Amino acid sequence: MSQPPPLSPETVLRGYFHAKDENRPHVLARVFALDANLTVINNAINIEFPAQTNGQEAIAEVLVSRFNQTYENIYSFYLASPPARASAFSCDWLVGMTEKESKNVRVGCGRYDWTFQAASPHLASRLVVTIEVMQLLPASQFGPVFSWLQQLNYPWSSTAQVKGLAPNVQLLAPVLQYVARNDDGV
Repeated sequence: MSQPPPLSPETVLRGYFHAKDENRPHVLARVFALDANLTVINNAINIEFPAQTNGQEAIAEVLVSRFNQTYENIYSFYLASPPARASAFSCDWLVGMTEKESKNVRVGCGRYDWTFQAASPHLASRLVVTIEVMQLLPASQFGPVFSWLQQLNYPWSSTAQVKGLAPNVQLLAPVLQYVARNDDGV
């Protein structure tokens, strides 16, 4: 039996956002290994995820199916690009979305820590999602927030772009502070 073609970390990460942001759980078969592990470290008070989820199917249920029952208009961004070949990759992330029922806006950020299989096809064997900030904004902020999100390079953005294009919305301050925490001012 032949091995599936190897995937680059970039392909795996793109697939993850394609699945999560567009409500396509089947796409996670090309992202996570069957026995993958998801750990969520949640430092935010207004969003909930299970701390541990094991297996590709269960991860798809948590990160795509259930998530998309509650949220829509999801835009997610990696704030760094992975190397062409890597056994692990870590980066900050930014997400914006709306709640289906209330139409309130949520903007959050944190860190991803990816681990990839050593053997082809190099799917993700482990993902640690750290949620540092999740801000809840009224539906009236949809216009400025989503105008900003739509200007960012998708899915690979940068701290400079996030900060430089951010609207003057006070409730975004904790997100922007987290994203810029390692910024040297250049």
